[in-house]
Amino acid sequence: MKTIQEVAKRFNVSTRTIRYYEELGLLNPDRSSTNQRTFSKKELAKLKLIFRGKRYGFSLEEIKEMVLLFDYDRTGIQQLERTVEYGEQKIQEIDSKIAELAQMKSELQQLQGVFIDKIATLKGEMHDE
Repeated sequence: MKTIQEVAKRFNVSTRTIRYYEELGLLNPDRSSTNQRTFSKKELAKLKLIFRGKRYGFSLEEIKEMVLLFDYDRTGIQQLERTVEYGEQKIQEIDSKIAELAQMKSELQQLQGVFIDKIATLKGEMHDE
C-alpha cells in the first residue's frame, strides 16, 4: 500500500491530480485508520492505464469507461473490446492529422520556394542598378 505522496512522486504528478481522478471515479483508494488514502497495486495499475490513455490522447471519459469495465467483467474481454474500439477511432484521428500536417508541409515548402525565388529576383535587380 502506498500513500498519495508516494504515488504522486512515483508518477511525477501532483497529489491534486490523483485526488481529481478519485473525484471523477477513476480511482477508489482505501483509507487508513487516520483517514489517509492508501493505494493498492490495483489502484496503481489503474493510474498507469490512466496516464497511458492520456498519453495516447483519450478523453478522461473514455479512459474511465475503459478502466472501470474490468470491475464489471473480470474476464477483461469487454475492457479489451472497448479499448480496441476507441483505439481504432484514435488511429483514424491520427491518420487524419498526419494527412493534414503533410498537406501543410507541402504548402509551406511551395511557399518557401516562391519566396526564395523572389529574394533571388530582388537581389538580382539590386545588383543591376
